[in-house]
Amino acid sequence: MIPITEEEVVLIHRYVCEGIGDPKRLTLLYLVAQRPHNVTELTAALGVAQPTVSHHLRILRERGLVLAEREGTSVYYTLADSRVLDAIEMMRGFVADLMREQAEAVAR
Repeated sequence: MIPITEEEVVLIHRYVCEGIGDPKRLTLLYLVAQRPHNVTELTAALGVAQPTVSHHLRILRERGLVLAEREGTSVYYTLADSRVLDAIEMMRGFVADLMREQAEAVAR
């Protein structure tokens, strides 16, 4: 494994960790990976206020995790790079394994 530099640590934290650091933003990434969505659709899917969804989308956009494309009066959001979800899926696997191990330890 190649050693990580301090600059890389800072960049990963800023762009990825801060970007996905909220459960709503993780959910948004999965939604926009399925197909382009506008804010109205995302608001309905999350069941939260439109300003909240817009705030989370701004954070994701600023960190390069989603792309925004205007179509008429609507803006549609898509996943910027599928590798982000690949990394999240690896973390999901880790968490699932960890939870299974903890459940087994409790059952013993």
